[in-house]
Amino acid sequence: MNARREAILVGLLVVLCSACAVGPNYKKPAVPVPPEYRGLSPDQSDQSRAASFGDQKWWDAFQDEALSDLIRTSLKQNYDVRIAAARILEARAQFGITRADQLPSVAASASAVNERIPRTVSIPSIETSASQVSMSLAWELDFWGKFRRATESARANLLSQEWAQRQVMSSLVSDVASAYFQLRELDLELEISRQTLASRKDSLRLTQILADGGATSMLDVRQAEQLVFTAAASIPDLERRIEQQENFISILLARNPEGIARGRKLVDQPHALEVPAGLPSSLLERRPDIRQAEQQLIAANAQIGVAKADYFPQISLTASGGYQSSALTGLFSGPAGLWTFGGSAVQPVFEGGRIRNQVRFARARTEEATLFYQRTVQHAFRDVSDALVGYRKIQEFRIQQEQLTHSAEEATKLSNMRYKGGATSYLEVLDSDTRYFAAQLTLAQADLNELRAYVELYSALGGGWQ
Repeated sequence: MNARREAILVGLLVVLCSACAVGPNYKKPAVPVPPEYRGLSPDQSDQSRAASFGDQKWWDAFQDEALSDLIRTSLKQNYDVRIAAARILEARAQFGITRADQLPSVAASASAVNERIPRTVSIPSIETSASQVSMSLAWELDFWGKFRRATESARANLLSQEWAQRQVMSSLVSDVASAYFQLRELDLELEISRQTLASRKDSLRLTQILADGGATSMLDVRQAEQLVFTAAASIPDLERRIEQQENFISILLARNPEGIARGRKLVDQPHALEVPAGLPSSLLERRPDIRQAEQQLIAANAQIGVAKADYFPQISLTASGGYQSSALTGLFSGPAGLWTFGGSAVQPVFEGGRIRNQVRFARARTEEATLFYQRTVQHAFRDVSDALVGYRKIQEFRIQQEQLTHSAEEATKLSNMRYKGGATSYLEVLDSDTRYFAAQLTLAQADLNELRAYVELYSALGGGWQ
């Protein structure tokens, strides 16, 4: 009957332990969510409830096959992604260590000792033998939920590391795409410079012929040479920047510096003129940095319960049992059994304010994590609004720049026709050709900025980690 009552008592203690946990339960902080993003065009406002652009997989958002290969390689090999994966393994192991505190620890031991005491003048020699096999159990009951709160915190830290890795992946996709588009823009500038150089060399030859025939002066020849030298000087610098950009992309791929395969030209990169942003409330569930900040808050909140549990008694159960005999052959027979069972409770009486300040520290950390979470959400809304207005306005600039470039091209053609007809000096050709060359380069930069804004909008909406 005594054994039965003890078993019932232990069962009741276990039930009570599972029903009690000090400290506050987590509640998601309230954050002001705008009804829609600032920076939306009227068309985007009408489709705000459509699926967000951030929900697309990166291979659907960026449809250049060469770029897709680069992104796949970087996600497999990039050191930052692999470091984040190692941190997940660390957090998973720490979670297992913390969760083990809820369970009893069991240890088994065995010993055998033979001893001989030498003979003395008054005592004959003595030989003794003792063998023992035992098993012990120690269990600190989680009566106040200290270990469960610690496990809750460790689980949140694990999830935080998983979302941190997804944030690294999202940033990496954005970095690789932006770097690739920058490379293709430099390729376009180099192509423009080489075409311009070839055209200006033809113009220089024509001017030299006219000067040799006395139809124009050597001043025109020198001005034509200036155009040639200007275009020629830009080519080595562009070649340097292209090779350095390839080196940068190689590092993102965790490779030594090497050449990078190309796909579509810059002006042929597919991207939508209007992209759906979705509802701002869905951003809280999709952006990895927001999810990471929330898990950090959950972990900090659980630590309040861990700290408060130290106010209460620590209740422990211990038990051991086994066999002991002076003869190994009689270890498991006869009256060789032994066992002990007991419990203890330790109540802190005076800690010099340690426990109180631990609780204050945990609450302050939770308040800090709450503010960090709210700030992260607010910055996320700003990122999206900035990206929306940036993408739209850069498109408008690119359209105007296309018209400017076309006008400069026509002006260059007319200037050359007027010069060949003797209606104007070469100075007009010099001016119009310089303006056209600059307009082409600015248009290439505008195309790049539009694609960069497209990447930034995708990243701001939480895409890229899928």
